[in-house]
Amino acid sequence: MGALDKLASVLMIIGGLNWGLVGFFDYNLVNEIFGAGSTLSRIIYAIVGVAALYALLRLFSYRSVPEHSHNPMT
Repeated sequence: MGALDKLASVLMIIGGLNWGLVGFFDYNLVNEIFGAGSTLSRIIYAIVGVAALYALLRLFSYRSVPEHSHNPMT
C-alpha cells in the first residue's frame, strides 16, 4: 500500500467517524472544530470526498487486473 493509499484510507476513516457521530449523536465534529458552513469545513469535506473517489477508483482498478498479477511470488 502506497503513501497515497494510506492517506486516502486515513481521510476516509476520519470522515466515517464524523458521519458516525452525526448519525448516532447528532454531533458534527468537523463543524464544531472549524465552524458550521465555514470555508474550512467545506474544504475538509471536499478532501474527504476526493479521498473516497480515489479509493473507489483504486478498488475498480484492482478488480480489472487479473488476480495472479498481484502476487509478486509468481
